[in-house]
Amino acid sequence: MTGAAVWSDAVTAARLFAVDRSGTGGVLLRSRAGPVRDRWLALLRAELPPSCNVKQVPLNIAEGRLLGGLDLNATLLAGRPVAERGLLAEADGGVIMLAMAERLSAATTVHVTAAIDAGETIVERDGLSLRMPARFGVIALDEGVEDEFAPASLRDRLALHLDLNAIGIRDAEEFTLDAGETAAARARLPSLKPDAAQIEAVCTAATALGIASLRAPLLALRIACSSAALTGHSSVEREDLALAARLVLAPRALVFPAADEAAPPEQPPPTEDEANEPGAEDQISDTDRALDEVILAAVQAAIPDDVLAALGAAGRSRSRSSGKAGALQKSSKRGRPAGVLRGALRAGARLNLIETLRAAAPWQPLRCREASGSREESRPRILIRKDDFRISRFRQRTETVTIFLVDASGSAALHRLAEAKGAVELLLADCYVRRDQVALIAFRGSAADMLLPPTRSLARAKRSLAGLPGGGGTPLAAGLDAAFMLSDSVRRKGQTPTVIVLTDGRANIARDGGQGRPRAEDDAMSAARQLRAAGVAVVLVDTSPRPGASGEAIAKEMGARYLPLPHADAATLSKAVLASVG
Repeated sequence: MTGAAVWSDAVTAARLFAVDRSGTGGVLLRSRAGPVRDRWLALLRAELPPSCNVKQVPLNIAEGRLLGGLDLNATLLAGRPVAERGLLAEADGGVIMLAMAERLSAATTVHVTAAIDAGETIVERDGLSLRMPARFGVIALDEGVEDEFAPASLRDRLALHLDLNAIGIRDAEEFTLDAGETAAARARLPSLKPDAAQIEAVCTAATALGIASLRAPLLALRIACSSAALTGHSSVEREDLALAARLVLAPRALVFPAADEAAPPEQPPPTEDEANEPGAEDQISDTDRALDEVILAAVQAAIPDDVLAALGAAGRSRSRSSGKAGALQKSSKRGRPAGVLRGALRAGARLNLIETLRAAAPWQPLRCREASGSREESRPRILIRKDDFRISRFRQRTETVTIFLVDASGSAALHRLAEAKGAVELLLADCYVRRDQVALIAFRGSAADMLLPPTRSLARAKRSLAGLPGGGGTPLAAGLDAAFMLSDSVRRKGQTPTVIVLTDGRANIARDGGQGRPRAEDDAMSAARQLRAAGVAVVLVDTSPRPGASGEAIAKEMGARYLPLPHADAATLSKAVLASVG
């Protein structure tokens, strides 16, 4: 499809969503921030009624703000529990906008999808039990790169999937839309229902396209009804079904039926008795088949020839490499809420006031009797002790830093430096996709040099690697020491280090720069034990043409995964390392 055609469908999708906001679930808008996305959002706002609430949902929204709970200020003033509505309940009848939907947490996804399904939010917290209406449409802004997607459970509930990344601002023509038409369509919508043949045709087409979810045909039928309302039809027509198939089923299609599979099987010639029977049933069957063909043809027209294969490959890629996140780390300052614990108000600790009051409440009668001797005016209304303090706990996912330690000595240059460089380039690209930071240390001559401090810049890393010379001695101990110091620095910043060592393991330069293989090997073993004691994850790739005991011994001392790859090319090296790192 051309950019203009994609934009035309995007405009149509905005109008259909404006007609039936909660019924269609919403729109998954895959687009980077920029003028094209801004223009589409402005067009959508113009189509929505003036009274429609549009609520922005921040990426790291707290559960209490999303669902609601106890309004502490009002509760203290009133002397009884007073509930506060959450953002989902506030959006009832309107729209919520999810920024950076590809990074949406599992907890937020569960709450949003549950509200979409039930049309209400259920609050069971802070001593409250409430049900509040929450019927809204969703605009999920997905800014992910190739392997990043919004959660599957959210995508499944949103009827319209748009991808505006491939079109430019010149294709995004500004349309003058009639908001009155959209309002009239909203009034017509309740009277429009698909008939049984149309429902069967859409379900058959969804099955033929490999769509397993039952929500897809249901959402396609809602879009068909919205299309009929928008075009002024008195009933759902074929063109409405075709539009729904193009906008709802096509982005979800995983397979496409072959021509011979789609064609109806040849019927045997009718017998004399069958020829005399009325042909009403045959006519109905032909009509159903024609509807199926219309829907499948609309989907086929919307899908480029190579997209179905790419979709299958993307699904396999997502299951194989779902991104490499760092370790979960407890924190008292930032991250996702992870409960509370009893504790003192140390520096940086965050007091959970509600849980503190809840812990103190059962003790109030006893404490009031104990304090009865003091003057009434000087006694606080609530008596809180140190043991009542409850501190909020948070859990944050640390960032991973992959440290490449490359042997650029004479023996490595003679053997495998070219393949090692190629493998590191491929690994760097994979780290970039996973949004890991990378660092590059090379050792040769008598010392180790940090060619690249931790960075996400793939171009800078490749330039540093391309300029890596080979030759000289093998100061393996110096290289391992440099990797240890950088790992320690990375950990102090709250990140998770992983070290990938590419070497033949034949050390001949000691820590002090002196020559001699026995002393150099002893120093290398000492440096390896230092890394192991620090608990750093290490993978050692033995790049020598004939792997010997030296490389394996170093790996054992480090507690590293040992990969002897004497005859591998760059691609094989990178695949082996990725499989080891996970």
